[in-house]
Amino acid sequence: MEFFTHIAINPFAEKIDHCAKIFSIGSCFAQNMAERLKCAKFHTTSSPTGILFNPESIAASIERMVSGRGIAEEELHHANGHWFSYDFHSSFSAADKQQALNAMQSALSKGAEALKQADTIIITFGTAWVYRLGESGTVVANCHKQPQSLFQRTMLSAEDIATRWSELMNTALKGKRVIFTVSPIRHLGDGLEQNSLSKATLRVAIAEIIGRTENASYFPSFEIMNDELRDYRFYAEDMVHPSPLAIDYIWQRFSQVAFSAETLELIKRLEKISRAASHRPFDSQSESHKLFCRKQLGEIEDILRHYPTLDFSEEKESFVAHL
Repeated sequence: MEFFTHIAINPFAEKIDHCAKIFSIGSCFAQNMAERLKCAKFHTTSSPTGILFNPESIAASIERMVSGRGIAEEELHHANGHWFSYDFHSSFSAADKQQALNAMQSALSKGAEALKQADTIIITFGTAWVYRLGESGTVVANCHKQPQSLFQRTMLSAEDIATRWSELMNTALKGKRVIFTVSPIRHLGDGLEQNSLSKATLRVAIAEIIGRTENASYFPSFEIMNDELRDYRFYAEDMVHPSPLAIDYIWQRFSQVAFSAETLELIKRLEKISRAASHRPFDSQSESHKLFCRKQLGEIEDILRHYPTLDFSEEKESFVAHL
């Protein structure tokens, strides 16, 4: 008997392996998936300019990195003792103007290089609602807790999003493989009714983008959360974000369609080594534990013979320290 609707997801025609260079950008769910990829030792760069929720801000961030246009001093604003940019997450804000400017410029430089090298791009849209600066109409990535009177709240249309991103797919992202997804995180600040409208708009827009380009596909993280995991026990305490269990499940579903059998087997081996490295022995000086560490180092060397680009520096340091 089936007690929930199981979403059929077509396997990716082109599998992701450990030779891939991945660039992930968008909402905090994009960072959740990027962290899973990093733990599995995929070469991954995640949201260089911080969490971005709406399609326009994500597109603008990508364009800035591709063009090589840095952050100018006049783009910074000052309020509540901090310097900030409306194009960057609040984590880049600082009391010192030059410090904030340097952090933003460094993020753009690293992001530009990672985006240039990337062959696989994961884009996660969070909301179609945007806030525009009243004086210019420019969409901001983050309001930085500034007075609401400074902004005008509007919703992007599916056609606006599709047109903007279709152009981006044929310019900045041309030749790269792009995987779109809609974040399952609920934006309760918009109200559930408006959140539903926003998510539907994003889904229609992505369908349009995929229909207009050849290098794009969709992964249904939003549908998995709302149809396969449609229960509040799969949400965190805030009833907004997916719980760690839900994220693990979505990652598992992603793995099933994105990776080959060989890559899945390698990930299992990597997970065992990671658990072994984080293990805290009862007696770290015992011969049995030293033998355990040598065995793990041998397993690492065996993997490196087949996958020499993987980084085991932290695990090696952990095991060698007990010999």
